Amino acid sequence: MTDIQPQDRIVTVFGGSGFLGRHLVRSLARDGWRIRVATRRPDLAYLLQPLGVVGQINAVQANIRYPDSIAAALRGAEAAVNLVGILAPWGKQTFDSVQAEGAGAVAAAVKAAGIANFLHVSAIGADSDSASAYARTKAAGEAAVRAALPSAAILRPSVVFGPEDQFFNRFAALARLAPALPLIGGGATRLQPVYVGDVAEAGARLLGGAGQPGVTYELGGPAIKTMRELLEFTLATIHRRRLLAPLPFGAAAALGAVTETLNKLLLGILPNEFVFTADQVELLKHDNLVSEQASAEGRTLAGIGITPESIESIVPTYLYRFRKTGQYADQRVV
Repeated sequence: MTDIQPQDRIVTVFGGSGFLGRHLVRSLARDGWRIRVATRRPDLAYLLQPLGVVGQINAVQANIRYPDSIAAALRGAEAAVNLVGILAPWGKQTFDSVQAEGAGAVAAAVKAAGIANFLHVSAIGADSDSASAYARTKAAGEAAVRAALPSAAILRPSVVFGPEDQFFNRFAALARLAPALPLIGGGATRLQPVYVGDVAEAGARLLGGAGQPGVTYELGGPAIKTMRELLEFTLATIHRRRLLAPLPFGAAAALGAVTETLNKLLLGILPNEFVFTADQVELLKHDNLVSEQASAEGRTLAGIGITPESIESIVPTYLYRFRKTGQYADQRVV
């Protein structure tokens, strides 16, 4: 095991207690950073402390809707990361307040603090002209970051997978409960799932001085798959047979609007597996792939020196729990 030697460099990670944040914090700790995890609920970030040595990782309270808390979280830092984002709005956490205005507030505070080393995580598909509020606000957040800090590095990952993901885990859980899985739009949408550990490593390397300033990197895995192929892979991995039922975009959007409204009326008690939104359906109308331009210009994982992991090598290591007999499914009594 490599000994960690913390240095005096402090990096503030907004949203560090989330899915990607936990992996990025691990990578930064390995590289010797002192990490300040800025989150609305510091108690949810205490589990990160064992990822480093004593005193290397600390949680502080911050809310990107309150500029004073952002400034306090950045005090004395040499670098900063903004990972804050949402998949669906809830209460005061709207797409605009979090992904557009929030990103701009963090970037403005980073500039005011005199910090030049800034990493912002967006998403492939960010588009100011998109019909999806998620994609529009991601684009607005990128624009706000670029306006405040032209030298900032921006990461645009495709669908991110890993042990706590909201993609493979979601469909595997749904397959355990339902007789069929929906193929929204017929399942022809193409995705390029990328391993969360690879995205975290990319972020750590950029903060460590790799890459070029002011560049937007697009991160995808080694293979392009359709939604149908990904659902078939999920079912094969968990050893379950389920019908794949085509669902037109229009019907899916209407159903998504109903489940989203119902979940709000029930104060969020519906199982996550059964809740999706019309905005998420809108996103599925477009492929989610690394662009040819990004590949040609080296603005990818390969350009940072990272060979991406495949879904086949990672996903079975955590989806086994959805098999009928869990980790014992492959064992037979002779």
